[in-house]
Amino acid sequence: MTESLDIAEIGDRVRNLRLKRGFSLQDLSERATVSVSMLSAVERGEKVASIQVLHQIATALNSSIARLVEDESLPRVEVLRRDEQIVMDDRSGWQRRILSPVLPGIEFELMRTTIEPGVDAGEFGPHRPGSREYLAVEQGVLTLILDGIIFQLEAGDSIYYAGDSRHVYRNDGESPCSYYLAMDLGSSSI
Repeated sequence: MTESLDIAEIGDRVRNLRLKRGFSLQDLSERATVSVSMLSAVERGEKVASIQVLHQIATALNSSIARLVEDESLPRVEVLRRDEQIVMDDRSGWQRRILSPVLPGIEFELMRTTIEPGVDAGEFGPHRPGSREYLAVEQGVLTLILDGIIFQLEAGDSIYYAGDSRHVYRNDGESPCSYYLAMDLGSSSI
């Protein structure tokens, strides 16, 4: 992941959100399917979690990755300049750029993802029922698999789907694929 992320702050946010939800480390471990030792190391700021692991933790907390990596703000207007946006680079060859601020009580995330040719970003588990995702391909070809159903999306294509499905993002093409994804997870319960 990008060096600009403070892993101690991420750990504090994970711990605080876990405690607000009333979960023990064991509870969160079972919900996220992440070992207690990994969760503990993340909370202590000793380990950098992959984007996939952060997704599992965020989903188990009924939240978004953005809330784990960025502080909340409550502006009427907030401009996020390119150099101020959170960028997470996964070693496997894909990048997630968070384009939306983290607002109190709102679980919404807008991101731009780039996946290099031949890269499978992995399977992402379902979000809570009632969540929604909107995706638009900017360039390249994206293979999106929703609950086992394959969708081939090209530049200019868009798709809506229920966020409580299992989803896989993969670039089977020969050039980089970039897409915008808006996730609406509903109101926060914190």
